[in-house]
Amino acid sequence: MLWKNIWTPTCQQSKEKQKVVKKVIKWILSGIAALIGLVTISNYKSANYWKFAEPKGAIETKYTALGEHEVSLVEFEESDTAWEKYEIWYPSDLEQSDSIYPVVVIANGTGMKASKLSVIYEHLASWGFIVAGNEDENSRTGASSAATLDFILSLNDDPQSVFYGRIDTENIGITGHSQGGVGAINAVTKQKNGNLYKAICAQSTTSSAVAYALNLLDGELDGGWDCDPSSLSIPAFMVAGTGSFDAGNVEENRLELAEGETQGICPLWWLRECFDAMPDTAPKVIGRLSGKDHGDIPLSADGYMTAWFMYWLQGDAASGKAFFGADAEISTNENWQDVAINSP
Repeated sequence: MLWKNIWTPTCQQSKEKQKVVKKVIKWILSGIAALIGLVTISNYKSANYWKFAEPKGAIETKYTALGEHEVSLVEFEESDTAWEKYEIWYPSDLEQSDSIYPVVVIANGTGMKASKLSVIYEHLASWGFIVAGNEDENSRTGASSAATLDFILSLNDDPQSVFYGRIDTENIGITGHSQGGVGAINAVTKQKNGNLYKAICAQSTTSSAVAYALNLLDGELDGGWDCDPSSLSIPAFMVAGTGSFDAGNVEENRLELAEGETQGICPLWWLRECFDAMPDTAPKVIGRLSGKDHGDIPLSADGYMTAWFMYWLQGDAASGKAFFGADAEISTNENWQDVAINSP
């Protein structure tokens, strides 16, 4: 397991520990505030983000744009759960089709319920995916994603449902940003139905150092921030940004920070640690978006996230050229840096 107790203080060090943790948490909360501010889908530019994006490669450009499908939304109340309801975006032509459609489950980032990021769901659905989410604010354990997957699979068996017989149960993916990145990994590696996932895209996943600090907090957070990328055995695409909230300025796994040092939410050392930990028997790709920060990632990485799922869940061979082969597009794309690829 990747997580380790990177600092076990003595009683005499408890005050110093509190100072360190408070410093890290303050930085994290600032990043969360930036995320919520940058990804507020209430203005025209954000709601039509693909029109204002600046993709560089041909594949990134293709999948940053909307797909050809009109999109519908259906909601199912679950008031007795922490996630309140299930929300499912799907290609509208599903209702008259005999085809089956792949599924992508999305684990929420902190403060970013499905209802606040509906454009991401709509974008994926426009490319032929059934996209399922919820209103969970504590997605990190993967429990709400597991429940969401169970629910939509139950609709596949319900003759009264529009999804009856329309779900491609062999092609299910999951993605999540920040806390949702942790939740996506845990949904695959710790939940009972995790074996049903075929591919994952984890975005700005909370690092083991930050997870350690968050796990020390009491109250509503209640721990559970750890994830174990070494347990992933499916194709994995992990991304982050080079901005200060994601990257920080510390190049190793530690919380003892000098004045002016900051531990990022998803720094480069963490991405590389995850890449090395994930088994070489499964395809894996990491990369960072140049000049983008924590709150930018859900919209800025959307093109390649879509291409990733097009390749693995829809069998679109051309999409795979973004990540694999001698001329993998992401390797030379000016929007991306620190790319590492394993293609067994």
